[in-house]
Amino acid sequence: MLDRALRQFQDLPLIIILMGISALAMLLPAVHGYIVRDYHTSRTFFYSAVLFLVLAGLLGLASGANPRGPQGRSHLLAMLAAFTILPIQLAVPFNESVADTGLSNAWWEMVSSLTTTGATLYMPERLAPSVHLWRAEVGWLGGFFMLVMAIAVLAPMRLGGFEVFFSGGASGGPMPTASAHDDSADAGERIIYYTLRLFPAYLGLTMMLWLSLLMAGDEPLVALCHAMSTLSTSGISPIGGVGAAPSGLVGEFLIFVFLIPALSRRFWPGGGELRATERLRDDPELRLAAGLVVLVPSVLFLRHWIAALDVATPAATLGPILKSIWGGLFTSLSFLTTTGFDSAVWDDARAWSGLGTPGLILAGLVITGGGVATTAGGVRLLRVYALLRHGERELDKLVHPASIAGGGDIARRLRREGAYIAWIFFMLFAMSIAVVMMAVSLTGLTFEPATILSIAALSNTGPLAGVAADTPLYWADLSDSTRLILALAMVLGRLETLAIIALFNPELWRG
Repeated sequence: MLDRALRQFQDLPLIIILMGISALAMLLPAVHGYIVRDYHTSRTFFYSAVLFLVLAGLLGLASGANPRGPQGRSHLLAMLAAFTILPIQLAVPFNESVADTGLSNAWWEMVSSLTTTGATLYMPERLAPSVHLWRAEVGWLGGFFMLVMAIAVLAPMRLGGFEVFFSGGASGGPMPTASAHDDSADAGERIIYYTLRLFPAYLGLTMMLWLSLLMAGDEPLVALCHAMSTLSTSGISPIGGVGAAPSGLVGEFLIFVFLIPALSRRFWPGGGELRATERLRDDPELRLAAGLVVLVPSVLFLRHWIAALDVATPAATLGPILKSIWGGLFTSLSFLTTTGFDSAVWDDARAWSGLGTPGLILAGLVITGGGVATTAGGVRLLRVYALLRHGERELDKLVHPASIAGGGDIARRLRREGAYIAWIFFMLFAMSIAVVMMAVSLTGLTFEPATILSIAALSNTGPLAGVAADTPLYWADLSDSTRLILALAMVLGRLETLAIIALFNPELWRG
């Protein structure tokens, strides 16, 4: 009975399934609004949930007898529709709950949340608590959606960072197992398989962090929103960031620990099937991430002493030193995972270093991004690692032209075919930044805001706009045309350029 129900469920178009899940998700803010006696918001979300559940059911019945098209194409199109069309549904209760806004602004807010960008047009006090919960929940669902689709759809198509492993064909490199990634397996079966396998871990980690933040002193809503935002790397906060949370540095430490799964796929169920190394300590993504997270606060810390050689400074005490180190560590990991939380003592770290706004450092971190097939965005650590290994090998060949590099078959593939395809993606990402910058510049933005906002949108790190410039940039100050361009850039950054290009592949449209 269960197998038959699952088989019928997977036969439905993915976008209809997502409509039904989104409608069910509206019940959570409806219940929360009822509990806090915000009956207008509660009714809005409840009525919207009923409306869209009925609509999804009717569409499911109407499309149930239709044959499915090519799975690779249909699921890529469904992913594109999920980030562009589905936010219209998500925006309906948001628009009805927030006074004096508009459906276009609500759609933009939902695109930002669903793509885990976390940019917002509203000050925290403008939105009701249940609406904040809805934003965090949409970001949480968007992170889980990409977590599943990356391994179930993008991996078999050699996209989403997996092309670094499989760029040379079937002649070598780590090969997937039939149950998880076999190309002959139905895409719907893979999606259901990984949904059932990943959801308990995703939900369990969220609940663990929520309870931990509650014990650290956060209010229930703040703790839940920050827990959802951490696991999804959306950076959404109902109070403007974790720096204002009552849990303080204890809460930041808890969030720091739960950001680590965004650095490597191997922390999630099934991740070991695509690991680059057998041992955890040799994992290339984790080693590169650890180096970057340690390097940034070290540079900020040492700059204080370098500046002290020329300018007389007061004697350093232990308190400011520790605050500087922690502020750099937490903020570096947060922006590397494209979450965008800044520490409550980040200002201390900046003041210690003497840098007014180290925006270039933070922009470099978000461009690097997190691990492959995680909720993080950016270029991804594995691609950057492949480029670094290739550069290292080329330098060795300059000194020893006849040398033969070791490291095994996987290391050789990362240095050769993997580095080649990683370089292509990096160039596409850089070109995307340039194109988006040109487009928003035509709408009236100057060079620096255009650069920061383009990087923030394409890396899905909305909070970057508030900390990278000398003066904070506000998304609400942008024109409608600028916001539309940046919303499309968020979708492009979430799906990645190679996936969009794959839709234009003639082979994908045959059969």
